[in-house]
Amino acid sequence: MTSTTPSRGRRRAPTKMERAAGKAAALQKPRVILALLLLLGLTSVMLLDGYLRSEIGNDARVRDGAAYDKVPQKILDGGPLLTFTGGAAKTQSVPKKTIVLTFDDGPTPTWTPQILKVLDDNDIEATFFMVGSMVSRYPGVVKDLVDQGNEVGIHTFTHVDLSYQGTGRLQRELKQTQLALAGAAGITTTLFRAPYSSEINAVDNYSWPVYKEIGNLGYTSVFVDTDSDDWKKPGVSKIVQWATPKDNEGAVVLMHDAGGDRSETVKALDTYIKKMKAKGYSFTTVSGAMAKLNGAPNGAGRTGATGSGQAVEAGVGQTGAGAGASAGAGAGALGEQPGGAQSAPGSGSTNSSSSNSSSSNSSNKVNVEQSGQQKATGSTLYEGKALVYAVAVAEWVLPLLSWLLLVVGVSVMGRFGMMLILARRHYRQRNRKRGKGGKFSWGPTVTRPVTVIVPAYNEKECIANTLHSLAQSTHPIEIIVVDDGSTDGTKEIAESLGLPNVRVIRQENAGKPAALNNGVRNASYDIVVMMDGDTVFEPDAVHQLVQPFADPGIGAVAGNAKVGNRNTVIGAWQHIEYVMGFNLDRRMYDLLRCMPTIPGAIGAFRRDAVLEVGGMSEDTLAEDTDITIAMHRAGWRVVYQEHARAWTEAPSSLKQLWSQRYRWSYGTMQALWKHRKSLTDKGPSGRFGRIGMPLVVIFQIITPVLAPLIDVFTVYSMIFVDFWASLLAWLAVLVVQLVCAAYAFRLDREKYRYLAMLPLQQLAYRQMMYLVLIHSSVTALTGGRLRWQKLKRTGEVGTPAGVS
Repeated sequence: MTSTTPSRGRRRAPTKMERAAGKAAALQKPRVILALLLLLGLTSVMLLDGYLRSEIGNDARVRDGAAYDKVPQKILDGGPLLTFTGGAAKTQSVPKKTIVLTFDDGPTPTWTPQILKVLDDNDIEATFFMVGSMVSRYPGVVKDLVDQGNEVGIHTFTHVDLSYQGTGRLQRELKQTQLALAGAAGITTTLFRAPYSSEINAVDNYSWPVYKEIGNLGYTSVFVDTDSDDWKKPGVSKIVQWATPKDNEGAVVLMHDAGGDRSETVKALDTYIKKMKAKGYSFTTVSGAMAKLNGAPNGAGRTGATGSGQAVEAGVGQTGAGAGASAGAGAGALGEQPGGAQSAPGSGSTNSSSSNSSSSNSSNKVNVEQSGQQKATGSTLYEGKALVYAVAVAEWVLPLLSWLLLVVGVSVMGRFGMMLILARRHYRQRNRKRGKGGKFSWGPTVTRPVTVIVPAYNEKECIANTLHSLAQSTHPIEIIVVDDGSTDGTKEIAESLGLPNVRVIRQENAGKPAALNNGVRNASYDIVVMMDGDTVFEPDAVHQLVQPFADPGIGAVAGNAKVGNRNTVIGAWQHIEYVMGFNLDRRMYDLLRCMPTIPGAIGAFRRDAVLEVGGMSEDTLAEDTDITIAMHRAGWRVVYQEHARAWTEAPSSLKQLWSQRYRWSYGTMQALWKHRKSLTDKGPSGRFGRIGMPLVVIFQIITPVLAPLIDVFTVYSMIFVDFWASLLAWLAVLVVQLVCAAYAFRLDREKYRYLAMLPLQQLAYRQMMYLVLIHSSVTALTGGRLRWQKLKRTGEVGTPAGVS
């Protein structure tokens, strides 16, 4: 056929195919980036959740029994409130008959609200030293706590012993907790309690430098006078007894609102409060006690008769969290912490200046019992909210991923089980030589001639091998080569071979479906075999392939495609996939009568059936899947013939492999969407829609997309949780896959040595397929179209006898 030459000087308008190709090329890069961003997002969410749960960066070391000779004796003998003024340490004790209730390790959505109710019922406030990771996970609890009038302090972000950590980790622990408080309740704080701390006389040579560094940042370190030891769950009476100060002394009392079952703490708390009030004790927060010590007017604190904490002018006499801190501990130190506070509440440098100016401005009034807190503003507030939102996403996504992982596990194991059971049944049925029913047969032997259609586009490297293999066919055939506008001399090579019964038809480049339809229209016989231009048939492949047509209800037959260039890493991966994934699947789908795809490399059709369903459609990129589903819907049966073998040249580079699998997966999604109405149809169409389509969606789209979750969670667990347990779990899954693969190789009489590549395939190849499917899903959702992509061929797949 001679193509028309465009007029000189005029530019030819692009064809529809060229326009689609240009559009697709322009859209591919953003979609790849989006697919990678999804993977990065998943990884980030997992890392964030692992950090919040102390699985990442966790340091469980706790120092005990260290020397303390470098700690000043006056500190060891001092009170539980430690501050630094100009670098000088100062301790203070709680006033007599005053209780500062403190709770560590929270918040939790279970116990903290119950404790808050007890406090509210008894009209008192307490100070909660919170773990930042818990704050970010339960921001609502923190906000309720602050709104109720309670005070908060920092208990680090991950509950780590700071005496083992460097300055960088210390500052991150403080800053991240401040951001969590800002995002949860819009505040920051100057109160601090170190994890695993107790009474001040337990400060040692390793922790003392930490307290000095924290004090120089403007924080007040809060220790314990009386420890209830409620974490031991000794019973209500013991908790009350151990929390009671001796000789009417004031005390900072330690309890917990997290870390396990705190039902005894909740019960003991109400009893304890009533008992201490009866003895004439008042309850206040850390800031309230320090305000008393530093002469705040209308001293903070409550007895059974007093009301809420007194509101005084900010900085008038009270020191709040910065108790004992002078002007030097203010602007320079606290300015470094999140929250933007420029001085400690009540520090001397601001007291006199703010007293007069704020006396008439009620908005500057603060609650004495919460004066260790400041309102978060600026970047601290927004960064804090971003942290809380990110954690909320992680808290939602990770449980979902866990359920999806369970679904994947069940689906993968279910698929393996179905394949093994049904594949064995299929093999025994199709290879039966004796027994009930006698030798298996499709019916009378099919001997009539058939037409073999070879669509070819720039196949100069392969076309000769393809045609020579067909010339050796043991079945009478007519060969039609449809040259789809090749520019490399494919047509000339095919004609020069001089093989009998070979016709070469040339058409302008229109794509593979158009080439196949052209061949069908020109076919002389009622059965047409379709193959790729790079495929080599075994001599009896055509004869074996057409035998199922002895059954008049069969409209199409899928052959057994083999990877010819399997002696490379990429080739071996695809060889395993073809034998295990494709052929075991086809045995299963054959018995279920819902075969989704006849491979383009080797398939046969009744010519009338092809014409009945409208030929090879150009609506999708997977024309083989499209027509197979159409055949099912038209009432034809589609079967798998394992003995009809063809050898194809698989992609030899990762780029080509990506391109091919991207086209396949996207085309499959297009075909499923095109035939979605089969879900509600009746008859054969409905059978495929309600059996075949869900299986394809689950096994070929959802499960492959989610299967890498197994590897991702395994790697995560190996690094951050339990290496050996995670490795054994992954190896167990690998063994199951190896068993299935070995059985598939046995059925196809393949050599087992290629299975040595299976572990590497799971580590690398499957991740690539995951990205391809994500890429395809993004393309499908954004409505992109792709052209028929031509892969680079080498022609290394020769006659079957030469394939190892």
